[in-house]
Amino acid sequence: MTSTSDLDRRRVLLAGAAAATLGAVLTSAQTAEADQPHMRNALQALRNAQGQLSIATHNKSGHRENALDLVNRAISEVEAGIAAGEGL
Repeated sequence: MTSTSDLDRRRVLLAGAAAATLGAVLTSAQTAEADQPHMRNALQALRNAQGQLSIATHNKSGHRENALDLVNRAISEVEAGIAAGEGL
């Protein structure tokens, strides 16, 4: 026959194990979302494009300026997406 203190000890151990498992799963899921390697790669590519457009000669009938504006807007959106992903 098991004593009350043995049952209490088992309950505490079981609850602790369950909490640790849940914490590990949640942390793992959050880390996977927060890493966002594709968003960070896209951001780097956009920054490279921004730099190249900034030093390109001539305005190409307004197309270079329009492209630079679109890239700047895309950078802002990707940054906002990364921030939203980190806020999980």
